[in-house]
Amino acid sequence: MAGTDTSTTDPGANAAPAAVAKGDDLAGLEAGLDALESVQTRRTPVREVLLKKVLPPVTAVALVLAVWQLLVWAKVTEEYKLPAPSAVWDSLSEMWLQGTLHEVVWTSVSRGLLGFLLALAIGTPLGLLVARVAFVRAAIRPILSGLQSLPSVAWVPPAVIWLGLNDSMMFAVILLGAVPSIANGLVSGVDQVPPLYLRAGRTLGATGLRGTLHIVMPAALPGYLAGLKQGWAFSWRSLMAAEIIASSPELGLGLGQLLENGRNNFDMPGVFLAILLILIVGIAIDLLIFSPLERWVLRSRGLLARS
Repeated sequence: MAGTDTSTTDPGANAAPAAVAKGDDLAGLEAGLDALESVQTRRTPVREVLLKKVLPPVTAVALVLAVWQLLVWAKVTEEYKLPAPSAVWDSLSEMWLQGTLHEVVWTSVSRGLLGFLLALAIGTPLGLLVARVAFVRAAIRPILSGLQSLPSVAWVPPAVIWLGLNDSMMFAVILLGAVPSIANGLVSGVDQVPPLYLRAGRTLGATGLRGTLHIVMPAALPGYLAGLKQGWAFSWRSLMAAEIIASSPELGLGLGQLLENGRNNFDMPGVFLAILLILIVGIAIDLLIFSPLERWVLRSRGLLARS
């Protein structure tokens, strides 16, 4: 019939643009996720690594050496009190040529690492026990905090009397200095675990030892790692204190004893060399062990971009 509108409403005609828009949104989201992933997995160029990570510490070391040399030239004190960097280098070269440098360094490093591993084996279960058992926390946590604040050098005299001048005395001093730090670090990490994680774990059947291994420890890892770093620092400082105070041919020559020998012989280049070696070992352990672990923990939690 003339004048009659014969057009009909097609639902598909309205649905098609909506579907297209939804498809565009999903495509945009997918592209954004791909871009985000590409940023995270981008390898840092070597030039950027050199500029951001290598150049700053090298510059700092060069500045320290320059200021040191300027102080020597200015004769701010007697030469036997402040030796020139070249004199320290000569002392280092002499030890290297005599073949004693690596032996001295390895004596202290091996003791420190073994003592730290023993402290780790004791401090970890102790920290879990304190963190999870209320009675043990009330009884032991204040003692751990007190031991952590006690200077490690205070343990050297009684350790010598109890155990004698041997490696057992060294390890005892290391344990007394490092175990409280590791245990307290783990307790702090467990205390920061969200209760929701624990409830979700119990719902899934992760209780007891299984819950500790799969829920508590992974969630407490940042605090635990901070405790490990502090525990290593206490281990190294405790060992140096023990080596400086206790000397015996049976103990061998470590970095602490090298420092004490330099003091006794008024050998300031040797004293400065021992101090620098102690500092270098501490920095090297942090860069080679703890810094990669810290980056891995942060990266696994999405807090650090991959490089």
